[in-house]
Amino acid sequence: MTATSAYPRVLGILGLATLLAGDAWRNLIGWWGWGAVVGVLLVLIVIEGVRARVNLQRVPIGIPVFLLLTLASALWSAYPVATVLGSLTTIATATGAAIMVARFAWTELVAMLAAALRWILGLSLLFELVVSLLVRERVLPFWVDWSDLDRIPAAFYWSRNLLLEGGRIQGIVGNANILGMLAVLALLVFGLRMLLRQGSPLWAWVWIVVAVATIALTRSSTSIAVLAALAVAIGYLVLVRRASPARRPVVHLAAAGAVVLLVAAVLVFRAPLLALLGKSSDLTYRFDIWDAVIGLWAERPAAGWGWVSYWAPWVEPFDDLVVIRGVTYLQAHNAWLDVMMQLGIVGLVVFGALVLGATARSWLLAIGAGDTAGDRPRPETTLPFLLMVALLVQSLAESRLLIEWGMFALIAISILTIRIGSEPDARPLSRIVRNRG
Repeated sequence: MTATSAYPRVLGILGLATLLAGDAWRNLIGWWGWGAVVGVLLVLIVIEGVRARVNLQRVPIGIPVFLLLTLASALWSAYPVATVLGSLTTIATATGAAIMVARFAWTELVAMLAAALRWILGLSLLFELVVSLLVRERVLPFWVDWSDLDRIPAAFYWSRNLLLEGGRIQGIVGNANILGMLAVLALLVFGLRMLLRQGSPLWAWVWIVVAVATIALTRSSTSIAVLAALAVAIGYLVLVRRASPARRPVVHLAAAGAVVLLVAAVLVFRAPLLALLGKSSDLTYRFDIWDAVIGLWAERPAAGWGWVSYWAPWVEPFDDLVVIRGVTYLQAHNAWLDVMMQLGIVGLVVFGALVLGATARSWLLAIGAGDTAGDRPRPETTLPFLLMVALLVQSLAESRLLIEWGMFALIAISILTIRIGSEPDARPLSRIVRNRG
């Protein structure tokens, strides 16, 4: 690989790693340092897009509509400055996603994603090992002064030094749920690349073991739920792809019925399931958080309080909206409630349409719609749909869909699938996905 061709790839890996593990930068160099890193990377990605003359014309209408709504909400926002900052952050994320999808082939993006995840998981385990063997005490994020607190809540620590004690590790991102979700994503990507016989089979198995070990060490109930949903989705796709065109409707109906029964079973047996996962009946204060968010939304139901993406801790009402055991929560722990609170019913409809479009198109790609009888199913065409499944399940318990990697993936999948669907020729989707955007 030449230096010229290596540069875009390294830039892409750094960008994806920053989106996936932004908390690591914030813990290491603070919010201002993280902002500087993100700003530099965005400028470099835009320059690379201009240099490569990427085509940004084919973008789903839902993306600009949603982005314009976030910015326009500054007109009625209760915190207009924070709304402008939040909107610009969201627009920057979407811009980066659009450029990267246009600049790289889908398989190249997957390879860069795999590299970024390897670095994150590897550094996370190394970080926890160093803390346990050398530091031997809990570690706080740098550049933060909590000396005025009588007791520092456990949630504030970057690492709680629990690796050798059998506790939940947090890795470089400083959060077990985030690290667990990244490990699930890594397991999906590493498994796909192994099926495609990309890279060394030995190292593929090594990193799959690392991903599984990380999931076990984080013991994140959200990650386990996502993993279960992915297993169901993969099983469904296998059945659909093996079925004849005449039998596919039966498979679709059976799968829909199975999902309904599964959801019903989870609702009926939620108490023992939560106990098995080590969760309280209130889903670790989520009911309290949701009640507070719904109460706030009810005051401005139509258009919400104004977009902010990350809840700004210095802005009212987020500075004391949800404070539990000394910890100020800065998300609704449900992406849909978060959108509804920030942009009201109008925003929920717009955002829902964007997500629905991306999910529907990725589903058509995954089941091989448009392929001819002679086309061999390709595993890489299933990844956009499986990523959407993971994001949607996570969105029920976390608001990460609205920021960083979550928003990037949503925009990237939306653009990728709309471009595939609008190709003027009749090439099968499984071939188009391997070409540059």
